[in-house]
Amino acid sequence: MTAGISAPVAAGRLPALRRRIQAVLIASQILGGLGIAIGVALSAVLAKEVSGTEALSGLASTATVAGPALLAMPLASLMARHGRRAGLVLAYLVGALGAGVAVLGATAGSFPLLLAGLVGFGAGSSANLAARFAAADLAEPDRRARAISTVVWATTIGAVLGPNVAAPAGESVSGLGIPTAAGPFVWASGVFVLAAAMVAVLLRPDPLLTARALAGPEEATAADERSLKAGMRAVRASSRARLALVTVAGSHTAMVSIMSMTPVALGHHGAGIRLIGLVISGHIAGMYAFSPLMGWLSDRFGRLTVIGLAVALITTAAALAGTAGPSHGQVALGLFVLGLGWSAGLVSGSALLTDSVPQAARAAVQGLSDFIMNTSAGVGGLAAGLIVSQAGYGWLNLVGALLLVPMTVLAVRGARRRA
Repeated sequence: MTAGISAPVAAGRLPALRRRIQAVLIASQILGGLGIAIGVALSAVLAKEVSGTEALSGLASTATVAGPALLAMPLASLMARHGRRAGLVLAYLVGALGAGVAVLGATAGSFPLLLAGLVGFGAGSSANLAARFAAADLAEPDRRARAISTVVWATTIGAVLGPNVAAPAGESVSGLGIPTAAGPFVWASGVFVLAAAMVAVLLRPDPLLTARALAGPEEATAADERSLKAGMRAVRASSRARLALVTVAGSHTAMVSIMSMTPVALGHHGAGIRLIGLVISGHIAGMYAFSPLMGWLSDRFGRLTVIGLAVALITTAAALAGTAGPSHGQVALGLFVLGLGWSAGLVSGSALLTDSVPQAARAAVQGLSDFIMNTSAGVGGLAAGLIVSQAGYGWLNLVGALLLVPMTVLAVRGARRRA
C-alpha cells in the first residue's frame, strides 16, 4: 500500500472505530503525561546538582521547552506522509532516548550532556500535543472540539500522578550509582517506551490515513498538498486558520510567561514550597480538568465564542494575579483562571484550525501550529524573567494580557464576516 494512503472504512464501522482510537489516544496520553510530569518534577533540581549552581538550573525548563519546538516540523512532515502512528511513536521514542541521555549526563556529571538529554526528553511532549489532532481526524465536525478536549483532559491524570511517583522513582536507583534526582528520568524513559509500543500496536488503522481515504481518492492521493509549504499556503489562504494559529500561540505564550514567574513572585511575598505547589496544582487543574467543558462549549456555541471566552478569562487572570501583591489567595485564583483561559484557547483554536484547512494539508498546518506555539512560549518564558527583574510581576501580567490583542482583533473581524 502506498505511503499516506489507507484502506477505506465502511460507514457502519466508523462509530466503533472512533471510540477505539479515542481510547488508545487517551491511554497513551495518560502515559505520556505521566512520563513528562515525572521528569519535569525534578529537572531543575537535577540541573542544579550537576551544574553546581542555582543560576543554571533554569536552563532545564528552557531545554524541555526547546525539545517540542525543534521536533514539531519534522514530526509534522513525517505524519503528513505516513500518518499519526509513525509520528507519535517517533516522538515517544525520542523522549525515551532523551531521558536516557539525561540520566547518563547526570551520572557522568556532564551538564551539557544533561541539557542535550532534556531537549530530547522535552520532545516527548510533542506526542501529547499531536494526539489532540489525531483525536480530531475521524471526529464528526460538530463533535471535533469535544474529541480534542477529551484527549487533552487525559493529560490531567498523568500530570497529577507524575510528581507523586517522583520520590519512589528516585529511591529505586539508590545503590546503582545514579543520582536520586535522575531516578524519575529512568522511569520516564520506560513509560515513553510503553506509550510508543501501545500506539504502534493498537492505533490501527491510522486515523489520519483513514480520514484521507474517507475524504475520497483525490484527498487520499494529494501528496503535493501535504508538504509544509502547502501547509503555509493553506494558512495564508484562510483568515480563520490564521486566527486559530494566533489563538493557540497567544494563549499558550501568555500562560507560560505568567505561570513561569508566579513561583518567584509568591516567594517574594513569603510563600513556601508547599503553598507554591498548591497554587501550581490549581493552575494545572484549570488547564486540563475543564477541557471537556471547553470542547462542549466550542461545539455548541462556536469556535469564535470560546476564543472570546479565552480572551476574557486570560485577561481576568492577568488582572487578578498582577494586582494581588501579598495576597496568595488572589494569585491562586488568578492562576486557576489562567489555566481555564489556556484550555479555552487551545481547544477552540485547535478545532478551528482543523476546520479551516483542507484534509491533505491538516497535518502540516497542525505541525506549524505546534512549532509556533512552542517557539513563542520559549521566547515568552525567557522574556518573563527579564520583565519581572526589571519592572515587576504586575507588569509581566500586563504584557501577558497585551499578547491577546492580535487574537482579539482577528476574532472580531471573523465575527463581523460571519454576521
